[in-house]
Amino acid sequence: QVQLVESGGGLVRPGDSLTLSCAASGRTFGTAAMAWFRQAPGKEREFVAAISRGGRTTTYANFVKGQFTISRDNAKNTVWLRMNSLKPEDTAVYYCAADFDRVLPTTSPSNYDYWGQGTQVTVSS
Repeated sequence: QVQLVESGGGLVRPGDSLTLSCAASGRTFGTAAMAWFRQAPGKEREFVAAISRGGRTTTYANFVKGQFTISRDNAKNTVWLRMNSLKPEDTAVYYCAADFDRVLPTTSPSNYDYWGQGTQVTVSS
C-alpha cells in the first residue's frame, strides 16, 4: 500500500503564495509519476499539475499559466506544489496522487491509483 499525506494548506489572502507538500510512504517513491488535483465545492475534481518519476518532465493545466510549480525530491519522498499569486477561484481541496504504471505525467485522474486525503486551500480577503 501507498500512503500520501498532504500538508501546507490554509487560509490566505489574494495575491499570497503557498506551498503544499505531499509525503509518500509504502512504495518506492521514485517509481511513481505524481500529480496534484483540486476540487472546489460543487465542482468536479480537476487536474492541476503532474511530474514524471525522475522530475524532468512536468505538465500543467492551462489555467495554471505559470502561477504554480510542481517539484519533487525522491530522496525525501516528497512532492510540492508552489502556488503564487493566489486568487479566490483557487479555493479548493488539493489532493496529491501517485501513478506507478506510467513514467510520464498524465492529466487523467483515472490513471492515478493512490490519493491523499487532501488539504484545504482557501483564498479570501
